[in-house]
Amino acid sequence: MTNSSASFPRPQPALFNRLHTFHGGLQLPGHRDVTAATPIAAAGIPPLLILPLQQHIGEPAECRVKAGDYVHKGQIIATAPGPVSVPVHASSSGTVIAVEERPVPHPSGLQADCVVIETDGRDSYQQTDRTAIDYRHTEPASLCELIQQAGIVGLGGAGFPTSMKLCTRSQRIELLVINAVECEPYISCDNRLLQERAAAVVEGVRILFHIVQPDACIIAVEDHMPQAEQALRAALDAVNAAGITVTRIPDIYPSGGERQLIRILTGREVPSQGFPADIGIICQNVGTAAAVYDAIVKQQPLYHAS
Repeated sequence: MTNSSASFPRPQPALFNRLHTFHGGLQLPGHRDVTAATPIAAAGIPPLLILPLQQHIGEPAECRVKAGDYVHKGQIIATAPGPVSVPVHASSSGTVIAVEERPVPHPSGLQADCVVIETDGRDSYQQTDRTAIDYRHTEPASLCELIQQAGIVGLGGAGFPTSMKLCTRSQRIELLVINAVECEPYISCDNRLLQERAAAVVEGVRILFHIVQPDACIIAVEDHMPQAEQALRAALDAVNAAGITVTRIPDIYPSGGERQLIRILTGREVPSQGFPADIGIICQNVGTAAAVYDAIVKQQPLYHAS
């Protein structure tokens, strides 16, 4: 990771220097004491991997493997058929034993086409032949292509292909929002991510800043995340990340929702049938920023969530 400072010449507009409120909201018991203090742990390698081809909003990926094929961790097993789609990568090494419909996480018990991999326990990674790049001297369109090839989608829940959100727009973007808000009870994944990988998140944010070229960037955290906020501020100071600020917001449900968070930070309302870009704002989840860092700097596709 580089420690040199990127160029962010524009000051933060006064419009983004105070908090607002949204209608309604609940103050709920957090129940985060145990998980927020527990380090992220690897789940291990399961004997079977069942990888749906539909893991995002848009068209399902098209399968490129068949039963009997050996695959490496990080290998593309399904490709994107169009712009509103991303490839799917194997999350461990092993042998494809089936391409068939299997139940997927869905309230209706829906089945979908999946690649079923019998893992070999070696977790053998397929190294990329891509030459390392300096994102600060790379065109945003080229970075968006790499992000798309890495299979990155929004990790805040919606699963919209990240490259589409970043690069297919005509509006000038005033504000880039990085959402680290965990307003729902029991959730602490963003909190732990910032505590453990703040430097990677910050570099991911700087890459997003370079792509979007906004006037300002705000990383939003909640009141219950003091350790994460401290780690985040230290990581920003270490690289002199001018143009990027951290804002703490009240712990009120559902302030982690994209539209509610934008209202809190700017006072603006996203049109009911529109998108944040329509009012000059792009919002990305903090986990997505870490995935962008992994894709651009480490040349690692999205085969697990940090």
